[in-house]
Amino acid sequence: MRSVVWILLAVVTLGVGAAAAREVGGALEREREYRGAPACDAVPVEASGCVWEQEFTVRSAAMNRGKRGESPEAELVLPSGKPWDVTFRRTEPVMSEMTPGEKVTGVIWHGQVVEVRDAQGRRQQTSDGPVGWPEDHLGGALAGISFGLAALVGGVWPLFARGDRRRVTAAKMVRWHGVGLGGTAILTLWAQAANDWPLWAVPAIWGSLAVLILASMTAFALGALRGQLDDDAPAPEPRAA
Repeated sequence: MRSVVWILLAVVTLGVGAAAAREVGGALEREREYRGAPACDAVPVEASGCVWEQEFTVRSAAMNRGKRGESPEAELVLPSGKPWDVTFRRTEPVMSEMTPGEKVTGVIWHGQVVEVRDAQGRRQQTSDGPVGWPEDHLGGALAGISFGLAALVGGVWPLFARGDRRRVTAAKMVRWHGVGLGGTAILTLWAQAANDWPLWAVPAIWGSLAVLILASMTAFALGALRGQLDDDAPAPEPRAA
């Protein structure tokens, strides 16, 4: 039953990782389109590929910390009085400092507020913003595929090793090192976002750490197959003086 659970978990995470990998190219293209978009000559009356900066007044801001499934959100108001609701993927660096009555600048692109800037010049992408999605998708792909493959191998292996404790232990080493591979990808993505590193930093940093984890996985799996991890392994005989 334990192996079946790991196999099911592997299939799900592999599917999520593969889906994230397919989105990387499209996210990169959309980000490039946004960065290369020209400024609008006048206020766009309909969704447009040009960029327009619009002043808003903050009416309310809710961090929604601790509320599962709810993103940080704010209600911005145009000079005309029309409200505009925006959500964010995270609270830093602008959203957490928003207060009612504060003036902010919203960047409008394709009919959506994709970025908000405060009076100090800090900027933050909204949930509709295209910047940062390539890194998120890449990190998700690395985490899902690396963990999924290790979990699949570690889940299937014991099914062909019934009664062989050493192989079962080796499979366990593979599974838990897979958890390390996936977790390292997530931590690398967090570090990249916090430090605003370029996209290539995600595979570069994760790849270096993944080599170490894979080496450890191999060493532990071989040790298990040789019986070096058996709880009942006989103690070494003392050397003769």
